[in-house]
Formats: sequence, structure tokens, C-alpha cells
Amino acid sequence: KQEHLLGGSAVGRRLLAPMCGIFAYIGDRQAVALLVAALKRMEYRGYDSAGVGIHGTPIKICKNLGKVKGLETKCQGESASLEGTCGIAHTRWATHGKPSDENSHPHTTADNSVAVVHNGVIENYMTLKAQLTKKGYVFVSQTDTELLAHLIQDLKKEMPELTWTQIVAMGMSLCEGAYGVAFVFADDPDLIIGARKGSPLILGVGKNEYMLASDGAAIVEHTKDVVYLRDGEIVEMRRTGYNIQDLNKVARETRGEFSPRVPGSPQKIRENPIVRLELSLEEIEKGGYEHFMLKEIMDQPNALR
Repeated sequence: KQEHLLGGSAVGRRLLAPMCGIFAYIGDRQAVALLVAALKRMEYRGYDSAGVGIHGTPIKICKNLGKVKGLETKCQGESASLEGTCGIAHTRWATHGKPSDENSHPHTTADNSVAVVHNGVIENYMTLKAQLTKKGYVFVSQTDTELLAHLIQDLKKEMPELTWTQIVAMGMSLCEGAYGVAFVFADDPDLIIGARKGSPLILGVGKNEYMLASDGAAIVEHTKDVVYLRDGEIVEMRRTGYNIQDLNKVARETRGEFSPRVPGSPQKIRENPIVRLELSLEEIEKGGYEHFMLKEIMDQPNALR
């Protein structure tokens, strides 16, 4: 259950949590420092590379093979170009393609107009990639994730009248497998879209700011008010609020296959409850131990009580 993945005892959470980490932020604060700090909170999950994407025209990307500390140093060297209050971040555990800067997240379109971070595996990515390659899209990584950026851009080109939420819903409905994703778009500085299928995502609700993460550890220092996305949901985050909908229903209605909505009429918004995150900073910090493994070993008596 997602509460075990995103909360609970330190030992239990780390034993059950999947690899790779997602964090996204939209608000009034400079994003890059928040993104890097969140990735540090998720280092225990295991990873081989890390990266951030900051909204801009084009979207600004900084990625690094190796530790988050190396990414932090790299970001500090590019601080002037990484200013912005909306962004996404990721720690990667290689599945498709070797550990490298090119294969690390975020992945973007050729013009950096769409950027995405992704947990999970897109099982039919080779089929979709072949279709996009025939259309002229050039892939620079070996990952299944890069496909998502090109796919979303292609759908938007074909149907420019649709909203990004509709486009993402349609695109992700074409993907087989498991995913947790977060997208940013160069043409909309007030938007992050997330979606999940089989891979957990949690929405942090702050004051005029929102966060999306694969792990509560990345959110708890900012807010304990959270919303757990249910499987098959898509969330639209803006500084003024958020909307959660059924992804497949949005995709079907957009295609006109099921109950097409009247133009201009609102989609039914899901009312997922805001709950308190049962997690403390003490649980996710090393607590004076040299590394997390040693802390977990010493914490086992407490976890079993």
C-alpha cells in the first residue's frame, strides 16, 4: 500500500520503497535549492545519477552522473541560468541504458519545450519510439523516458487546441507498464502535471505552493498536509491550487469515445482527502550514524516494537 511506501517506520519504508526519486515544486520560492535538497532526502533509495529542470523558455536542465552533491555543485556553477520558481527533479536507477548524463532525468524534447521525470518502466516504448522515429523525432538517450517528452510534443502538434492535461492524459494512456511522471512546459510557467500508474506519487499542499514526490521524505520539511494520488490519476498543479482527475476518463472523453463533454464545461474534479503525513525529519536523517544502512540496523529493535 502507498502509505507503507511513503510513510511508516524508517526501516520498513526503506525496505519497501522502489528505486528512483521524483520531486516537483511550484510556488514563490526559488526552486533549484528545494529540488536538490529533496533529492538528498531520497538518496537512501539508491541511484546512479540526478538532475533538475527549471521552467524557462526554453526549460533549463542540469544533470550529473553520480551523487546529488555533484549535481548541487554543478547547479551552483550555473545558478544564474537556473533561476525559477517551478521545476522538477529526479534521482535515477538505471533500467534502460547505462548510467550517464545523457540517460539521466529530466528528459526533454529537442527544443526543451517539454521536460519530464519518470519512475517505472514503459513496456511498449520500443513500438512507440519506432513510430516517432519515422516522424523524424531524434532520440539522444537509451531510455524509455525520453519517449514521453517526444510523444507529448507530437500529440500537442497534432491537437494544439487541447490543454496540456488532456494531452498528457492521452499520451500516458498509450503507454503500457508502470509509471509515476511529472511534466513541465515552456509555454506555461504556472503548470506542473503529474500522473501515476503502479508507481506512487504524493502531493504536498503548502501555502501558495505545491509539491509532488515519490516519497514523503522529500516533502515533510515543507508541509505535512498531503494528498495520496490514487492509481490511474492525473494531477494539474498551479500556484493557485490543484485538480485531480481520472486519467483514462480524461483520455476517453478527449478522444470523444465516451461521454464527450460540452466545450467549456468543467471536468469532474476528484476530491481526494488531504491527510497528515505520519513522518518526521528525525526518521529520514542519519541521526549521527555514518550511513543509512547502519542507522537501519540500529533502528531494528524500535521498528519491531
